[in-house]
Amino acid sequence: MAEAHVDNARLQTLLDVDMDVAVEIGRTKLTLEQVLALEEGAAIPLEKAAGDPLDIYVNGRLVARGEAVIVGDHLGFRVTEIVGRADRGLAR
Repeated sequence: MAEAHVDNARLQTLLDVDMDVAVEIGRTKLTLEQVLALEEGAAIPLEKAAGDPLDIYVNGRLVARGEAVIVGDHLGFRVTEIVGRADRGLAR
């Protein structure tokens, strides 16, 4: 399969496009009753186990996995794996 040629000038015009980036630490399902019962300090158990890699999504698509890190006074994300197209369920 031949690699697609990317026109560098065209690519340069896309480099400033804003993308929505989200890091997901886990998910769970709650009933409306459970949501309404939440109080400050409540803990919500997630489906991921402690130590499992976190997922990073760009525009709603899984693109990488990694781990939470401290960057100065902020929480950050270290990429440990780039997710391939096959892993995202995309055909080549």
